[in-house]
Amino acid sequence: MSSLPVSAVLEPLLIALKQAPQVLLLAPTGAGKSTWLPLQLLKQSNLPGKILLLEPRRLAAKNVAFRLAQQLGETPGQTVGYRMRAESKTSAATRLEVVTEGILTRMVQADPELTGVSLVILDEFHERSLQADLALALLLDVQNALRDDLKLLIMSATLDNLRLSPLLPDAPVIVSEGRSFPVDRQYLSLATHERLDEGVSRVVSRLMSENHGSMLLFLPGVSEITRVQNLLSGKVADDVDLCPLYGALSLEQQQKAIQPSPAGRRKIVLATNIAETSLTIEGIRLVVDSGLERSAQFDPRSGLTRLVTQRISQASMTQRAGRAGRLEPGLCWHLFSKEQGERASAQAEAEILQSDLSSFWLELLQWGCQDPAQLQWLDAPPAAALSAAKHLLHQLGATDAQGKLTAAGQRMAQLGCEPRLAAMLISSAQQSPDALATAALLAAMLEEPPRGGLPDIDYWFSRPQGNWQRRAKQLVQRTGAKSGDADASLAPWLLARAFSDRIAQRRGEDGRYLLANGLGASLPQDDGLTRAPWLVAPQLLQGNNSPDARILLAISLDITQLPARLPDVVKEQTAVEWDEEKGTLRAWRRWQIGRLVLKANPLAKPEDGELQQALIDWIRTQGLQALTWSVAAEQLRLRLTCAAKWLPEDDWPAMDDEALLGGLESWLQPSLQGVRSLKSLQQVDLYDALLRLCDWKQRQRLDAALPTHYTVPTGSRLPIRYHADQPPALSVRMQEMFGEERSPELAEGRVTVVLELLSPAQRPLQITADLAAFWQGSYREVQKEMKGRYPKHPWPDNPAEAAPTRRTKKYSAQ
Repeated sequence: MSSLPVSAVLEPLLIALKQAPQVLLLAPTGAGKSTWLPLQLLKQSNLPGKILLLEPRRLAAKNVAFRLAQQLGETPGQTVGYRMRAESKTSAATRLEVVTEGILTRMVQADPELTGVSLVILDEFHERSLQADLALALLLDVQNALRDDLKLLIMSATLDNLRLSPLLPDAPVIVSEGRSFPVDRQYLSLATHERLDEGVSRVVSRLMSENHGSMLLFLPGVSEITRVQNLLSGKVADDVDLCPLYGALSLEQQQKAIQPSPAGRRKIVLATNIAETSLTIEGIRLVVDSGLERSAQFDPRSGLTRLVTQRISQASMTQRAGRAGRLEPGLCWHLFSKEQGERASAQAEAEILQSDLSSFWLELLQWGCQDPAQLQWLDAPPAAALSAAKHLLHQLGATDAQGKLTAAGQRMAQLGCEPRLAAMLISSAQQSPDALATAALLAAMLEEPPRGGLPDIDYWFSRPQGNWQRRAKQLVQRTGAKSGDADASLAPWLLARAFSDRIAQRRGEDGRYLLANGLGASLPQDDGLTRAPWLVAPQLLQGNNSPDARILLAISLDITQLPARLPDVVKEQTAVEWDEEKGTLRAWRRWQIGRLVLKANPLAKPEDGELQQALIDWIRTQGLQALTWSVAAEQLRLRLTCAAKWLPEDDWPAMDDEALLGGLESWLQPSLQGVRSLKSLQQVDLYDALLRLCDWKQRQRLDAALPTHYTVPTGSRLPIRYHADQPPALSVRMQEMFGEERSPELAEGRVTVVLELLSPAQRPLQITADLAAFWQGSYREVQKEMKGRYPKHPWPDNPAEAAPTRRTKKYSAQ
């Protein structure tokens, strides 16, 4: 093991760890940084406390722990232990603990000083998982505020130094040479007319017949792995085993892919990008890289995640190729052109930029952080995803109106699971022991969904898997409440509370549903669940080529019981709609879950206040274009928009659609009194309504600084046109501006009016924002042309000093 490449940098690494709080280690695939280095640090670093080794995946964490323990002649749970969701093997003797990312976050939250821990190693940091970014931010905060003796080692196969160096400017960078043997990388594009699975299986079977050794085949996802495995069965030689490898497989199946092949046999490991790093897969000499990966991308608008198949980064290509050079010189075929590889991005996009941030935000709030800017990030969390996270946490009762954690939110944060599931557990614990047992089993099921193709939760609930039961027991213990027996009849109501926006009503007979949040969703037409008129669908996947989300897990719901069971989920409100024939408003009392109407009764004589609120709700749905905007009202809105830009020292009301729709009650509702018809709505004076948003002082300043009209030298009072993104404009006959030396100014001298100078026939002659320059310059050309066309009108040589006029020479002379 001491011949591993990373052994050459052990000495400088030990020195760096003594001298600096953070150290960066660049050690590409095969260097031994995960399976050899931690033991050497344990032996030689003289650190008084434990070492925590963070691995991004459970499969990798378990295998790394076994390999490390094996080198000591032990099994996990002695010197080397591991901890992951629903499973751990540690003891009082454990000094090196391999943990998954969520576990590390929970440890830091429970004990911010990390008592008894001397070193935290972040392995495979180049993967830039959301939890790794969060762990780094929290650990840097711990070092700065609580533990200046805590050491941090960031290990990566492809360190992004351009990003890490500014974040950790004083951290030494130790570089280890990479793979032990050279890898011949070749590029082989698939035929454009071939399906991916057919092209891959054709190439793989040929390459296996032409070369010796076992192969690692990278495919984007489980569906491709299954199809290629089926196509290869019977095509490859009898001595070749086909071994799929992805996170949802049993440990036994994963070990078959990872362990050496029996004597005289070879294997093809069909893997997702789980096999890029961390895992040492024995006996691999050949690598085939499809160049694709499946990436989960969260859409803050829908609250759903979409799985996108995309090209991998150049860093991932290097990682994948490197798997072929662990034991001897290897071969790697990239199934795309070299030009395509060169055009790929250098690094994969960080998970924090494309993930659901609700769990992340709950962690920050538990940490006492109200603003992400208080911590250090390689990539700041996106505002849209953060906003969606804050909205969901408030809906679930985790935060109050000020965005701070409630008592329920504090309990949710301590459970270590996704916020919706945590809210379901907290709520069920207050109901009954049976409800808690049911919620815990449902939470475990949703964390690790079954891979059987059947979406019916009822079916799976009656066939609980061992991993679900272990996890459910752990979750119940964390709540600290008494548990009973899981009861399938409680499941729909527990899920409806946590996923009220995903209650779904059937529309049509083809398996299509409308969700309470307004999105469409669908089941396969032949699925038995399609007979249910109402469902709760807690697990959805946004389709790539379909407007409807795919329902992955759901349970039927007796909607008639919902108002009694979950009264706070059903909203009672008055709604209005136009009767097109009569041109009048019709009012309804509706009982709704989001966009779905459970019941509606017509109202003969609604209260005026109710009708006004219903009308406001209707306008919000229709948008501001549902109102009749006079020129004066539109210009007032534009003047206020311009005032905010040109006179920013005053606190002007916002005039964008979102602000006006959000504040309808304050400016429009007083004008809706007595409105009962479309005609009367069209007659509402929006100019007067908008003025309500300004106080007396603002109105006075607006009229003085941004007037509606300008009085030209002849005494004519002409309208000024305001624009959102252009200077104000004034159309005026040129002769009425004689005697005016310079262009008019607005906004207390800060903005010049653009003059559209017209001919006597009111046709544009010149557009200028500098009247003085025009009089002295291009006016001569205009004068020459106008004298010939309008000889009866005055065209003086010095217009800046001439008398203004609206008339011909004859009248001007009089």
